[in-house]
Amino acid sequence: MFLQQLLNGLTSGSVYALIALGYTMIYGILGLINFAQGEIYMFGAFVTVLLLAGGRVPFSLACGAGMAAAALLGVALERLAFRPLRGSHPVVLLISAIGASIFLQSLALLLFGPNDRPFPVQFAFSSLKIGGATVSTLQAAILAAALGFMGLLLVFVRYTRYGKAIVACALDRDTARLMGINVDRMVALTFLIGSALSGAAGIMMAIYYNATYPRMGLLPGLKAFSAAVLGGVGNIPGAILGGLLLGVAESLGAAYISSGYKDAIAFAIMILVLLLRPQGILKGRGD
Repeated sequence: MFLQQLLNGLTSGSVYALIALGYTMIYGILGLINFAQGEIYMFGAFVTVLLLAGGRVPFSLACGAGMAAAALLGVALERLAFRPLRGSHPVVLLISAIGASIFLQSLALLLFGPNDRPFPVQFAFSSLKIGGATVSTLQAAILAAALGFMGLLLVFVRYTRYGKAIVACALDRDTARLMGINVDRMVALTFLIGSALSGAAGIMMAIYYNATYPRMGLLPGLKAFSAAVLGGVGNIPGAILGGLLLGVAESLGAAYISSGYKDAIAFAIMILVLLLRPQGILKGRGD
């Protein structure tokens, strides 16, 4: 049973990690918690579902379009809701982020309606037996895809010119500007990448649970924020570690304590981390 719950937790945790990367990258460069990250997750899933519902768009193209739409939504939010307020008191930016989240939820209810929509494409997934645990090929595919995106992000940040520019802006925006880096462009690129990852996470969960609905990003978004806090907000490897640990803790807690506490475990962990180690496991921005 332990191995089964561990695999289940790694699957959900990899999705939390993708959303947490959006939180942590944006916080790293702007010091802003973008509470609309969960709604971007939802938007990517809905765009994919709507494209596939017509039956004329290939699956891979629809998924790519969903990620692209989520990325563009993130860039639009940065340009319209956050850039005009840059330099304002942090509370002002926080209120703007919460307002953007509520607005996107309401817009989704208006556009898509309140009812669940099943994922239009059904796949025939097999199961594998690993040491007494049953793992579906869907779980394996989600975990592999999520880890692949995380690996690509780490390579991008560490080895590419734009990735290094984002890191420089996160360390000191004024100095980066003096060195000739276009800070506004790097901030927009950060929103683009973080939002695309959240969109990918939304698509994965829409397939996993065979459902999309306007509030589907609320709980995953909050849990991903808890994962970012656990790993250290502003720390990319920390967000990955925090997401995976949170997913495993949630799965084990539901199995060995009570499934009724499943959603509470993420927030209990966040409170404990803030009390005992507020900088997170790997230390966040400014620590």
